[in-house]
Amino acid sequence: MHPSHVLLLLVAGLAAGTVNAVAGGGSLITYPALLAVGLGTKPANFTNSVAVSPGYLLLPTAAVGAVAGGLLLRATPAGTFKIIVPFLVIGAAIVLAFQQRLRAVVGHPAQLPERRRTVSLHLMVGLGAVYGGYFGAALGVMLVAGLGLVLDQTLARVNALKNIVSAVVGWVTVLVFALIGQVDWTAAGIVAPATLVGGYVGARVARRLPAAVLRAIIVTFGLAVGGWLLYKALS
Repeated sequence: MHPSHVLLLLVAGLAAGTVNAVAGGGSLITYPALLAVGLGTKPANFTNSVAVSPGYLLLPTAAVGAVAGGLLLRATPAGTFKIIVPFLVIGAAIVLAFQQRLRAVVGHPAQLPERRRTVSLHLMVGLGAVYGGYFGAALGVMLVAGLGLVLDQTLARVNALKNIVSAVVGWVTVLVFALIGQVDWTAAGIVAPATLVGGYVGARVARRLPAAVLRAIIVTFGLAVGGWLLYKALS
């Protein structure tokens, strides 16, 4: 691998680990970086999901959904996947941007019966796990947006739960993609250590950021990357 590619992946991994700890969606940095060093869209996604997983701890709550998403990715033609990806990213960012208005439609979590809140929470986690297994690069954005609709918690607490669910999805997809995916292990080995360092830095930054700033970071980042991916898909 060319030294400039190694440098790009190291910088992207460091930035992704930081953003993941602060607000989620950091792998939206490493995914374009992997594309930039020459990987195809699906190999880049397989490699990206494996590379960013060391920033999480394995817990068994979302494993089935992650496996389903990984198998769905395997079955999706590369051309179709390239078109789908930008809309997934942009959609997640829009959901988060209009979270308060969506709450008015589905009901505020504090006003929902306990059973409905529980079912809704499991549904969001399950859908998020399938989504993450399919396209991990927007998992943090999607989880924060979805969980925020069904949890009456601060954005910081929602972000913490997002990290737990992401942990499950991250490690399960490592196992699935290692068996069935097209992982570039050299690229993954470069990005993974950098994300660990970035995660440590980001965790310290996250404690000092207010909810409005966190939300703005995620929405802006998601829309920007989604727009870039859409441009690439149509060009």
